[in-house]
Amino acid sequence: MNYLAHIYLSGESEKQLVGNFIGDYIKGNKYLQYDEEIAKGILLHRQIDSFTDAHSLHKEAKLYFRSDFGLYSGIVVDLIYDHFLAKNWDSYSTVRLPAFAKRVHAILLSNFTVLPRRVQGFLPFLIQNKRLLSYASIDGIIQSLKIMGNYSSLPQKSEVARSILIENYAEIEANFTAFFADLSDFVIEDQKVPIRKPDLTTGF
Repeated sequence: MNYLAHIYLSGESEKQLVGNFIGDYIKGNKYLQYDEEIAKGILLHRQIDSFTDAHSLHKEAKLYFRSDFGLYSGIVVDLIYDHFLAKNWDSYSTVRLPAFAKRVHAILLSNFTVLPRRVQGFLPFLIQNKRLLSYASIDGIIQSLKIMGNYSSLPQKSEVARSILIENYAEIEANFTAFFADLSDFVIEDQKVPIRKPDLTTGF
């Protein structure tokens, strides 16, 4: 999963959110260098990634992108899943996405000194460019793929990803909806993370 999903699945704990956000940058047992709640967030990040990688629906979604992105198809799917989470945000959260993103920015900035150096380097750009909000549009996701292509070994085929997404939009969205329901249940029930969801029968 990508940033927005990891942050959303952190529940109410600010320190756990920080740990979940930086999870990709903390290898091995280095999580032990952080306080207990941040360490829990790092381990939660790993559990979410393991669940995602093993899930049949995530593997199915990767097939749309495999011929063009190969081993990186999972990264593309994770970004696109964030698009559908942002687009349908009100179905998953009782807090509007702009307010949620503002709170997340404040939490990360207040914990700036404990963030890994690489995260400190890109956090200002993530905030300034309203990256979490941008995921709600296809253009925002494609822009993120372009940026990743510039700074990593991800194939620079963002426009190909756009074409595949648009061509298979309904199918990939249905895949995400089913997958994210399973992932949310795993985090809430197995990882014991409280996540406040809206009651879709009443709208509150």
